[in-house]
Amino acid sequence: MTELAKEIFPGDGTHFFIPGPAGMIESMVSAAQGDVNIMAIICHPHPLYGGSMQNKVVHTLDKALHKLGVLTLRFNFRGIGRSEGEYADAIGEVDDLGAVVTWLRERKPGYQLWLAGFSFGAYIVMRAMQAHQPSQLLLVAPPVNIFDFNGIQSPQCPCLLIQGAEDEIVDSQQVLDWAQQFSGINVVQLPAAGHFFHGQLNVLQAAITDNLTL
Repeated sequence: MTELAKEIFPGDGTHFFIPGPAGMIESMVSAAQGDVNIMAIICHPHPLYGGSMQNKVVHTLDKALHKLGVLTLRFNFRGIGRSEGEYADAIGEVDDLGAVVTWLRERKPGYQLWLAGFSFGAYIVMRAMQAHQPSQLLLVAPPVNIFDFNGIQSPQCPCLLIQGAEDEIVDSQQVLDWAQQFSGINVVQLPAAGHFFHGQLNVLQAAITDNLTL
């Protein structure tokens, strides 16, 4: 662990770096409000198509969770922003998330872990959940028609899935069909929302805060 990361972790909104399997991982934390002992890690959309922790949907997830009093950490997968390395076909990105989980758990022992992801980030969360045993999942527009979700086990914790009915990239009906096989997934469909939630970010934020309980 770098001394820099140790020193600046508590700083709200501060960029810092976490050691990862492909080099340093650029990260940002939003400090928890009050005494809610929950930490959430948010994963961004596809690195090869402009995805980063600055994505507006990722920002909305961060804002919604922060509004609930949750400590949030978002980060750039390898090769994005100032994170080192290069895209690794979702396999290395699962390892990036693992490094971030380990780093945060070392600094916040006793906190519940939530994992959240948008699009590609939701896929990474589902690939990683068995290894890290989160107490809550938040999936937004999981790309079940693009990546191989076969073999992914049923979540062992509560899971909120938010899907736009007008999604032009991820087929909303395929998402609903996929989710139906798991009894523990709470699906919220937003009728006017496309994949990037243009004009619907406030609706997305409300869907998160209205459907997640601490």
